[in-house]
Amino acid sequence: MTRFDWHIVARVLKGFALFVSALIVFFIVLHWVEYNDDFVDRGADMSEIFRVYYPAYIPEIVRLISPLAIFLSCIYVTGKLAQEVQLIALQTSGVSLYRLMRPYLLVGVTLTLVMFGFNGWVVPRANEVVVQYDNEYLHPERQTIEVSEIHRQNDPRSIVSVGYYDTGEQRAHHVSLQRFDEQQHLRERFDADRMDWVDSLQVWRMVGVTERTFPDDQPMQQAYHSRMDTTLQITPRDLARTARDVEAMTVTEARYYLESLQRSGAGQLGRPLVAYYNKFAYPVANLILVLIAVPLAAVRRRGGQAVRFGIGLFVALLYLAAQKLSEPFGYAETLDPWLTTWIPHALFATVALLLLLQARK
Repeated sequence: MTRFDWHIVARVLKGFALFVSALIVFFIVLHWVEYNDDFVDRGADMSEIFRVYYPAYIPEIVRLISPLAIFLSCIYVTGKLAQEVQLIALQTSGVSLYRLMRPYLLVGVTLTLVMFGFNGWVVPRANEVVVQYDNEYLHPERQTIEVSEIHRQNDPRSIVSVGYYDTGEQRAHHVSLQRFDEQQHLRERFDADRMDWVDSLQVWRMVGVTERTFPDDQPMQQAYHSRMDTTLQITPRDLARTARDVEAMTVTEARYYLESLQRSGAGQLGRPLVAYYNKFAYPVANLILVLIAVPLAAVRRRGGQAVRFGIGLFVALLYLAAQKLSEPFGYAETLDPWLTTWIPHALFATVALLLLLQARK
C-alpha cells in the first residue's frame, strides 16, 4: 500500500462517515413524519421516544444505509479524481484500473467484515428496544404470528398442544401434553386448564391437570392434580412467536431459535429464515457496491458529479429494491429463503464483474 492508496482510503472513509451521518438524520426525520400520529394516538411518551427509541433505532439505520453510504462515497471520491484528470494521468503512466482499486477493495472487504459483526451482534441488541416499541405503538396488529391452536413437538416422543397463548401473562390455556413410546403408541396424556411459565424456576406450572396413562394390556388409568411443575424444551419464546423475532437475536441465538422451531414442527418459517440469512447476505452489498461504483465513476462524463450521483443513486436504489422485492417470495416460501436472500447479490455481483471487464484498464 502506497501513500496514494492510504490517501484514497482516508477520503473514502471520510465520505462514508459524512453520508452515514446525513442519511441517519434523513431517515429519522422521515420516520417521525410518517409515524408521529401513531405515537401520539397510542399515548407514547414523546421524550421517551427521542431518548430511548430513536437512539436504539440508529444501529438499524446504519445497517440499512451502509451499502448506499459507501457507494456514494466511492462515487464521489472516484469521480473527483476522474474530473481532475488524476485517474487518466495514472492510467497513462501504466497504472491499471485494477491496481487503482486496491484501496477501494481494502475498504470494501473491511467494511463487509465489520458490518457482519455489527449486523450479527450489535444491531440485534438495539433492535430489542425497537421491536418492543414498534409492536406497542406502530404495528400492534402484526405482533404475533400465531396465538391459538398451537402445536409444538417438545422432543421426538412428546407433543404439546395449546388452545390459546397469552403473551403478556406468559400463560397457555387448554393445554395438552402427549407422550409416546418408541413405536409411537400413546403412553401418557396430561390435559391442563392452563400452564404458566415460572421464570425463577425455568419450568412450566400446569394447573387443573388430568393425567391419563395407557399401560399395555390394561385399562386406562386416570388421576387428577391441582398443580404440577414440568420441564419442557419449549419456552415462552417458542409459543409467543412474532414476525420480527429474529431481528432482535444475534446470529447464534437466531440459529438455535430456528432449529428449535424446525424441531418442534412450527410452520410459517419463511420470514424468520429470510431475516436470518440476511444477517450473512446483506453485509456483502457493501463490497459489491464498491466494485460497481469505481468503474462507474472512473469515466469522465458530461455533467460531472451530478450525472455520476444520478446514475449511482439509480443503480444503488435498484439494488436495494431488488432485495426488498425478492423477500416476499421467501416469506411465502415460494422460493427457498436462502436463494431469496442471495439472488439479488449474485445478480449485482455479475453486474460489477461486467463493469470491471468493460472499464478502461
